[in-house]
Amino acid sequence: MSEESLIVNVVTPEGTRFTHHATSVTVDTVTGPYTVLRNHIAMIVPLKIGAITVKRDVDGKKVTNLIAADSGILEVYQNEVNIVVNTAERARDIDIDRAKLAKEKAEKIIAQNSGRREEAEMKRAEIALSKAINRIGVASRRK
Repeated sequence: MSEESLIVNVVTPEGTRFTHHATSVTVDTVTGPYTVLRNHIAMIVPLKIGAITVKRDVDGKKVTNLIAADSGILEVYQNEVNIVVNTAERARDIDIDRAKLAKEKAEKIIAQNSGRREEAEMKRAEIALSKAINRIGVASRRK
């Protein structure tokens, strides 16, 4: 590990989805975007559905990895960043057509059933919509 880097791990219930050295990592917390750099104080922060942006230096070249993530937590301790989320998908692996279909389905459920469905069912549709929009956004930002 370089003296100037962090170790970033993105973990889901299915296992590790991403592990690399990085110069910075930016996540969407429940209070807004947050960036972690080397020598950051130890902390644990709740995350909302959003993008994880990992910036790396690979053989002198700047590389950015984008990951669509579900809600979870971020832990920082001694230059190691552990991100534990329910789901995580790298931008390069996102099936944008599938994400668009999921978005359309969630929008349809919300539009057809507004005011008529149980609160829990509407909340599930809203979460599905947020996840689909996040996946589309992350895949669209990929260079």
